[in-house]
Amino acid sequence: MAQCVQSVQELIPDSFVPCVAALCSDEAERLTRLNHLSFAELLKPFSRLTSEVHMRDPNNQLHIIKNLKIAVSNIVTQPPQPGAIGKLLNDVVSGCQPAEGLVANVITAGDYDLNISATTPWFESYRETFLQSMPASDHEFLNHYLACMLVASSGEAEPMEQFSKLSQEQHRIQHNSDYSYPKWFIPNTLKYYVLLHDVTSGDEQRAESIYEEMKQKYGTQGCYLLKINSRAPNRASDEQIPDPWSQYLQKNSIQNQESYEDGPCTLPSSKNSDSNLLSLDGLDNEVKVDGLPNNFRVHPLQLDQCGDPLNTDGSDHAKSASSVHETKKASTGVTRGACLTLTDHDRIRQFIQEFTFRGLLPHIEKTIRQLNDQLISRKGLSRSLFSATKKWFSGSKVPEKSINELKSTSGLLYPPEAPELQIRKMADLCFLVQHYDLAYSCYHTAKKDFLNDQAMLYAAGALEMAAVSAFLQPGAPRPYPAHYMDTAIQTYRDICKNMVLAERCVLLSAEILKSQSKYSEAAALLIRLTSENTWKGLDSDLRSALLLEQAAHCFINMKSPMVRKYAFHMILAGHRFSKAGQKKHALRCYCQAMQVYKGKGWSLAEDHINFTIGRQSYTLRQLDNAVSAFRHILINESKQSAAQQGAFLREYLYVYKNVNQLSPDGPLPQLPLPYINSSATRVFFGHDRRPADGEKQAATHISLDQEYDSESSQQWRELEEHAVAVANKGVIPSSFYPTQYCLNSYSDNSRFPLAVVEEPITVEVAFRNPLKVPLLLSDLSLLWKFQPKDASGKDIEKVTGEPEMIGTEVISEFLINSEESKVARLKLFPHHIGELHILGVVYNLGTIQGSVTVDGIGALPGYHTGKHSLTMSVRGRQDLEIQGPRLNNTKEEKTSVKYGPDRRLDPIVTEEMPLLEVFFIHFPTGLLCGEIRKAYVEFVNVSKCPLTGLKVVSKRPEFFTFGGNTDALTPLSPSTSEHCSAYKTVVTGSPSTGTALVSSASSVDFGTGTGQQLEAIPVPLPDSVLLPGASVQLPMWLRGPDEEGVHEINFLFYYESVKKQPKRRHRVLRHTAVICTSRSLNVRATVCRSNSLEDEEGRGGNMLVFVDVENTNTSEAGVKEFHMVQVSSSSKYWQLHKSVNISENKDAKLASREKGKFCFKAVRCKQKEDAIQSSEKYTFADIIFGNEQIISSASPCADFFYRSLSSELKKPHDELSAHPEKHAAEDAVRLIEKCSEVDLNIVVLWKAYVVEDNKQLILEGQHHVVLHTVGKEAFSHSQKQEPPEMELLKFFRPENTTVSTRPSVEQLSNLIKTSLHYPESFHHPFHQKSLCLVPVTLLLSNCSKADVDVIVDLRHKTTSPEALETHGSFTWLGQTQYKLQLKSQETHSLQLKACFVHTGVYNLGTPRVFARLSDQVTVFETSQQNSMPALIIINNA
Repeated sequence: MAQCVQSVQELIPDSFVPCVAALCSDEAERLTRLNHLSFAELLKPFSRLTSEVHMRDPNNQLHIIKNLKIAVSNIVTQPPQPGAIGKLLNDVVSGCQPAEGLVANVITAGDYDLNISATTPWFESYRETFLQSMPASDHEFLNHYLACMLVASSGEAEPMEQFSKLSQEQHRIQHNSDYSYPKWFIPNTLKYYVLLHDVTSGDEQRAESIYEEMKQKYGTQGCYLLKINSRAPNRASDEQIPDPWSQYLQKNSIQNQESYEDGPCTLPSSKNSDSNLLSLDGLDNEVKVDGLPNNFRVHPLQLDQCGDPLNTDGSDHAKSASSVHETKKASTGVTRGACLTLTDHDRIRQFIQEFTFRGLLPHIEKTIRQLNDQLISRKGLSRSLFSATKKWFSGSKVPEKSINELKSTSGLLYPPEAPELQIRKMADLCFLVQHYDLAYSCYHTAKKDFLNDQAMLYAAGALEMAAVSAFLQPGAPRPYPAHYMDTAIQTYRDICKNMVLAERCVLLSAEILKSQSKYSEAAALLIRLTSENTWKGLDSDLRSALLLEQAAHCFINMKSPMVRKYAFHMILAGHRFSKAGQKKHALRCYCQAMQVYKGKGWSLAEDHINFTIGRQSYTLRQLDNAVSAFRHILINESKQSAAQQGAFLREYLYVYKNVNQLSPDGPLPQLPLPYINSSATRVFFGHDRRPADGEKQAATHISLDQEYDSESSQQWRELEEHAVAVANKGVIPSSFYPTQYCLNSYSDNSRFPLAVVEEPITVEVAFRNPLKVPLLLSDLSLLWKFQPKDASGKDIEKVTGEPEMIGTEVISEFLINSEESKVARLKLFPHHIGELHILGVVYNLGTIQGSVTVDGIGALPGYHTGKHSLTMSVRGRQDLEIQGPRLNNTKEEKTSVKYGPDRRLDPIVTEEMPLLEVFFIHFPTGLLCGEIRKAYVEFVNVSKCPLTGLKVVSKRPEFFTFGGNTDALTPLSPSTSEHCSAYKTVVTGSPSTGTALVSSASSVDFGTGTGQQLEAIPVPLPDSVLLPGASVQLPMWLRGPDEEGVHEINFLFYYESVKKQPKRRHRVLRHTAVICTSRSLNVRATVCRSNSLEDEEGRGGNMLVFVDVENTNTSEAGVKEFHMVQVSSSSKYWQLHKSVNISENKDAKLASREKGKFCFKAVRCKQKEDAIQSSEKYTFADIIFGNEQIISSASPCADFFYRSLSSELKKPHDELSAHPEKHAAEDAVRLIEKCSEVDLNIVVLWKAYVVEDNKQLILEGQHHVVLHTVGKEAFSHSQKQEPPEMELLKFFRPENTTVSTRPSVEQLSNLIKTSLHYPESFHHPFHQKSLCLVPVTLLLSNCSKADVDVIVDLRHKTTSPEALETHGSFTWLGQTQYKLQLKSQETHSLQLKACFVHTGVYNLGTPRVFARLSDQVTVFETSQQNSMPALIIINNA
């Protein structure tokens, strides 16, 4: 149980006090009414004695009584109706609420920290009222009248006569059989005569004389002169007199209760009553009937024309509230005790003491002695007689019966003079004067007698009081007999069917058990009396609610608090309070229980509690609390059924609507549904992408439909950085920040994003419906605020919601199905520059009509007509609050939790910018590797600003070209026929020799430099400007990548405004082309030195180029065959001269999986001196196999050659730049390496014949092979390398990490090229001359660009036996060793003679040639490689 103001040792004596009646004359009543008090009410604050009282018990022992209190009340001749008592109790409880701002106790139990009200004053008020309003009964005498005060006024004409009348009236009420009520303790009631004297208006001498007369007649012990009203009622006084009556009367006065939400039935007071006040015990007011005073026909608690004690349906709410308001009004401003001074207060207090000391206590002492004497004299005889009679007839002792067997004995009545009742009277008297020892023994004796007589009502009463007396005995000689109370409760409830007495037992026993810390037993006792039954008009709900609440407090106050039991019983109490109409108490109970269930996973219990709290709060017009409770139901992950969730949602909407109606002009409230994942909010700046229109396909750019890819994002960033660097002459400005069109949780949102006037801002909001019922959002739009700026950046007056500044798109209906996640894309259209802040979304929340019905409650009338029919909708908002990224840079940020800003919803609207749209026409999706296809690109400026500086950047520049810088290099746009070539072609004759057609071009003409991989290619716009609304269509050639598969190729179009903007200098447009390539040809090429040292023009340095072409196409693309139409070369130093093995079939065909082999002769280029200075001038030589020459030095052939070359040639350049410090030895190495470098590039051009849809198409293409080194095979595309075999790990560092500066033997052997010139056969007449001398010329050619020292040694003999078998032996004649120096690329001839002695085949390739660089100290002297075997045939002539 909760803590009480009084301890149980104080509570019980205050609940059972001596009762004194009061009868007043009309004049006496008038005097007290001047103070707005009846006589009984006047005495109430002073009815407790301030000092100890002494009396003697029957054994003449002195007994001390402490804090004795008496109860004075007016005589009432009708017992109070149970309905009226129930009404009074109900009002007492509803009028006592927790104090505002009361600090609750915090109880920590396990994981719970509970704020619980430590006290329950409503329960104490209920208990006090209940105990005081109990009607007197025959089986006990505790609330029977012991004495009667007869009160007359000194101002009456004949006061003594008035006392006689009052005495007769009292005697008539007590002894006349017409009056069964009130009850009197003994026939000889103490009469105490009180003379009231009004000090201000009365004659004091007369009063004194009357008092003297009274003393003579009634004795000094039986009368008293009480002087009151020492000041006039209308005289103002500076003296502040306290009001001691308020705590006794005002708190329990019905008119002063504050809450009438429960619709209580008002209690009309009698029309003849002088006062509108109804006191607590209902026994104080007097009503005149038939003009006779003090003759009570009707109890003040009698209900008049109000059949139902509790009108809980609220139908009479207005009526009752108005009547209550009137009574409140009537009683407002009433000052009690206005005529009384503090001296009068002391006089009243003294009067009570005198009455108690001189009148009441002597009377009680005397009565106890008389009862004791009677019992001693009479009890033995009567009991022995009674026992003998019973033994005579029964023959043995009466066996004890159980409670359940004693069903028919509850109606037994004793006569008033029965000795059993005399014992009970004596016990009650002893109890009233706190003589608990004697009381206990008397109760115990009476209990036995009553049980023997099977008078169960009397027995239960004796058991109850015996238990209480035993507990209150000083020194606690015996333990509290709780089983006495249990038996009494069971008897009252089950046998006597008297719930009021059972309830009194429970209240007393629970309080006693609580004082002994027996909380578990107390709780069990309290719960026993909770039932659904109503007894004699007394509502069981209020009683059950209060007892359940006290039981809950018992559970929480245990040594080990039982928190869940506390919460469960608080819920039960709340339910019963609700049934009893106590809405505030019900709400309080549910709120306290909620602390236990909240957040512990008891979701269904939480939902029930919140739902009830919401309803009760709504009933009490606590609308904010109601909204909050219903909100909790909806935002928790509910496990309720769809129907129940629908009911919750409708309740919430209904309550919400009522709240909004109270303040229609207030700010929009926050709605709990649907959930918004704020961090998933995406913001897109710009127009939506246009759909493809036939062959016209818009650039993919960026859209909200694309998923974020960090790798792709980084690529776009690099492309933009490169374009900006190119536009700013190689330097990226410090103010550069990558363009972000779409902001999400992965992007960098630390800066304010830039939006452009007249371009939409799309905000994608991620909604989630957690309920199993669909939600319909109507009139959904963004909530924003805008700070407009002028052109100089100064603020203009703030505007919110002005359509001229920002246009807002409204979605009329947005349906989110049950448990669905769905995104809404909402647009804003800025029409003015400034700072925009997107705050959240605003919408009407509702459900679909007919989707769910619960408990037969249909949908409410629709508030909305549209595609979906709404049951009800409320207007509200949800804010978009995005938390920025966790900061983790500095030490302080790492040790604390700090978040950076996220400004994706705070764009700055800037001035107009040009806006480019790009369309691709006839853009292919599939190509053969190396295939050339022509498409068209249309550039459209859709803004009102001209744009300039248009460039394209791509990581794959070899994929596309817009043609050369000059018209002469770019072919004319062909017609739409599929057979027209994408190349620039010239019709030739039929060159049978297969010799090359030579042209030249510079890479500068094609916008590429060979040293850079990433190029910003300018788009050739006319006048470099695209005006507003203008469009330009340009040809674009595409070449299929060399690797088969799917390729994603990113294009970034960069452009600027003609008018420079301070905040945004440029804009970009993205396009991702997806190309699927299939295999076509695989080209391999090698180059080796030719044996002949002279060409037709006498120059040395010929090469042979071998080209192998393989058709690797698998015919999946429908390719029938490939035709080699042309092989071209491109180099600064070499060119193809002619085809060596040209066949008669000039058009070389390759069917599937066929290979073709070509051999070409290459010679050095003829270059002018000025051309040598330009390192970017390339010579193109075309060898054609048909009658049509493709000019390889023009677009697009040269474009793609240069673009492929730029990526190929990057690697060697990198290697060179990696070692900037060059030593002399390294220079030598480089010179030697250059001897074997050729830098010859082969371009193979082909046509493929494809059958598609029964039409034959001709596809064109080209493959490139870059030949770097003599003798090294090169491929048209990189070969797949086999993964290396697994090697053991080496856990040591190589000692020698320096790069070797010594060239390889193979590189050294290529310094000098040798060639022998001699007749293939020689006829010599050996029979004439035995020695045959043959002249042989040895040609030595320096392949390097440095001077070379050469040693020719002729002494070499072939010693291998295989060579001797094959070739005969011969001898060189003359000088056997030559030393000479060859200048750069010089050719020198030596005349030698070979001597043969007989015929045969001889190999003349025996001279050994050694070479070294002239200016090198380090000798890299190595034997030069021999040419092919030089065979000579010697014949005999």
